Amino acid sequence: MSKFDSIRPYFDAEVNDAIRKSVNHPMMKALMNFTFPELADETWKDQLVKTHSIRDFQCNFIYQALKKVLETSSEGLTTSGFEKLEKNTSYLFISNHRDIILDTSLLNACLFEHGLVMTASAIGDNLVKKNFLSTLSKLNRNFLVLRGLPPRELLQSSKLMSEYIGQLLLRENRSVWIAQREGRTKDGNDATHSGVLKMLAMGSDELNLMHYFKKIKIVPVSISYEYDPTDALKVPQLLAEARQEVYTKEKNEDFNTLLSGIMGQKKRIHIHVCDVLDKELDVIEKTHDNSNRQVQALAQTLDDAILATYKLWPTNFIAYDLLHNCNSHTQHYTETEKALFMRRLEMRIDDKNPVALQSFLAMYANPVVNHSKYQNVI
Repeated sequence: MSKFDSIRPYFDAEVNDAIRKSVNHPMMKALMNFTFPELADETWKDQLVKTHSIRDFQCNFIYQALKKVLETSSEGLTTSGFEKLEKNTSYLFISNHRDIILDTSLLNACLFEHGLVMTASAIGDNLVKKNFLSTLSKLNRNFLVLRGLPPRELLQSSKLMSEYIGQLLLRENRSVWIAQREGRTKDGNDATHSGVLKMLAMGSDELNLMHYFKKIKIVPVSISYEYDPTDALKVPQLLAEARQEVYTKEKNEDFNTLLSGIMGQKKRIHIHVCDVLDKELDVIEKTHDNSNRQVQALAQTLDDAILATYKLWPTNFIAYDLLHNCNSHTQHYTETEKALFMRRLEMRIDDKNPVALQSFLAMYANPVVNHSKYQNVI
């Protein structure tokens, strides 16, 4: 028994058995029929049951499914920065978080295409309550983040996860993806939660925090979608927060959001990977004398990297101008693009509700405001 059995993905030796138990599941059929519409069921089933490793499952099935998702629900994925990463090297990718499945899946596709080490990726256990989804996540090298625990158990769980991430990065040469915060950004303001960084540090034996963060090679990542496929689904929570009410999720809300993120229209997508944080950590160590201040400074450093490299789309500028009732950014979009965005807005929310309208527009406009701190876009 491994101490990480409660959270880890499958070992390769467990993959084939898991696939054989899931090959006839209706959701596996739906996934494979979507991915390989030209193949008879027996053909893809035959290929599946010959699969004995996570890498083969990811490359032969998940990667192909992702290409189909991009083909049917986007106008393409562009990237920058990957050429600076080294082959056969593990990195800790910390990214902004917009979509439950796609953020990490798209990053892994890009790593695969560039011949780089793919990631083990954190996923909330609330998202994989269904047995099939749990199996699929373990086949896709996801490890579990346990949610909703009482304080003492949360502390133990965080330490376990930190140790596991350290083992992956430093002993197994496996890259890791983790979001900069718990849960997706709902309002367009991407910000690193210091609790994520404190969790990462818990499993370290290093007395010097910045030395440990150097060893695990932190790479900030920014990902942006021209259309957020779950934009309208985020509005009810934003409305509840505006009324200072506690938001309670509907039954199956996470699952519906997951599906909407995958299949909803995204238009263009861009992923940028920044340089490995190195000299920045030296500066933090020299200028801050305790670990709390160092963690806060690192969170700000991550924010600076992610926000400054976030790709702004016409939708962001249109939303800013609509929200502020101005024409400051008309050079960044066409009237046709504006009309399409307005049409989307009218179809997806009650635009007669001023709070809903403001929440929807701010979701797209806030990245423009945040980006302006680094480049003059306002």
